[in-house]
Amino acid sequence: MTTELPDWMTPPRPSGWEADDLDHLPQAPRHTELIDGALIFMMSPQRSWHSRLVENLTFALRQAAPAGFETEREMTIRLDKKSRPEPDTLVTTAPYNPDRTWYAPEDVALVIEVVSEESADRDRSLKPFKYAQAKIPHFWRIEDEAGIPAVHTYELDAMTSTYVATGIHRSRLKVSVPFPADIDLNSLVP
Repeated sequence: MTTELPDWMTPPRPSGWEADDLDHLPQAPRHTELIDGALIFMMSPQRSWHSRLVENLTFALRQAAPAGFETEREMTIRLDKKSRPEPDTLVTTAPYNPDRTWYAPEDVALVIEVVSEESADRDRSLKPFKYAQAKIPHFWRIEDEAGIPAVHTYELDAMTSTYVATGIHRSRLKVSVPFPADIDLNSLVP
């Protein structure tokens, strides 16, 4: 049995999808990303653990952030003409704008991906590579270790445009960059 795709899923040009096209796809699922010109849909249900962790970490970072930093949840970053991924949380130096739909990489200080079964390959390899190539200074990947968050922190090596590991944090996340933060990781999920 063959099912026809809806018209909106057909790219608007022979060269495929571009980053700005995401703002003109109201029929697309809420968490649609563009990676290398391909639309990525988040279709599997989100686990409560993932949702609570992202929500509480975003709030904790918002509380810790000094003036000049904003924390956002599930907003895309326009890395280039063909890629606009949506990290779980990001920290930006751009001022708050209620009509914003994406951030430029030069305005992003930190991206955070909480690994889920559906996104594991992208969160562990593809997205960190693309964020590093876009020169985003800090990347955190959070893994679920039997219900306990483990935060893997990375910093950009400007010479190689790759991330280098700066730590693995369990129970407590204490960092000095992109700003000082001390977060009880056990308090983020029940």
